[in-house]
Amino acid sequence: MAQTVLLDVSGVLYQGSRAIPGAVQALLRLRAAGRQVRCLTNSTRQPKRRIVAKLQELGFDIQPVEVFTPVAAALAWLERTGHSPHLLVHPALEEEFRGCKHGGPPAVVIGDAGEAFSYDNMNRAFRVLLEGAPLIALADNRVFLDADGRLSLDAGPFIKALEFAGDAKPKLFGKPDPEFFRAAVASTGAEPQQAAMIGDDAESDVAGALAAGLAAGYLVRTGKYRDGDENRCKPAPTATVADVQEAVDRLLAQDGE
Repeated sequence: MAQTVLLDVSGVLYQGSRAIPGAVQALLRLRAAGRQVRCLTNSTRQPKRRIVAKLQELGFDIQPVEVFTPVAAALAWLERTGHSPHLLVHPALEEEFRGCKHGGPPAVVIGDAGEAFSYDNMNRAFRVLLEGAPLIALADNRVFLDADGRLSLDAGPFIKALEFAGDAKPKLFGKPDPEFFRAAVASTGAEPQQAAMIGDDAESDVAGALAAGLAAGYLVRTGKYRDGDENRCKPAPTATVADVQEAVDRLLAQDGE
């Protein structure tokens, strides 16, 4: 039985400014069936408080403790190692780093910076890497579904550019890092083999979760999904389904509920 269900946010629960049809009810059904729910997002264009507020405004019964972002793990690493962040992130995300200590050796922290991915900003980060700073990647997704309904470049390609130019292997904190999935599952008291993942990204969400030891990974055909995505990554999805409603149907049917 999948005691814990992890869900991606954008593209699975909502798209743009609207909840995906049936997603609110699907979450309620999971709770009614006694499942623990955690939302995992690689979104780094806005702070966690805004993500939680948006979910609640759209009608989802979600509390801050149930939402996992890469920033919290990166902040803990910075605190533990004594590094000071050299930020290459979206301006809206900078508030998350206001409490960081300064004066320690720099670490380049990169997320989806959007328009802030200018040549000057990339070059400044590159020069910091040349001085020996580690490269901290909040997420390395290739693409995301933009507000116009088309795919746009996510942080991954920019991380690859700095990795190549600076000869620096990034330390990843978001999906598909196995520890990101395992930390979310552990917060519910479950083990990875007692959990399932529902996502729209075959690589970061589904293959990442299965590689982390989760029992099942469901790929939805909403959000950034494109035909044939299920055949492009290993491990392959447990199933490719229409949406989060069908994923929940299958999860509960497997458990006889």
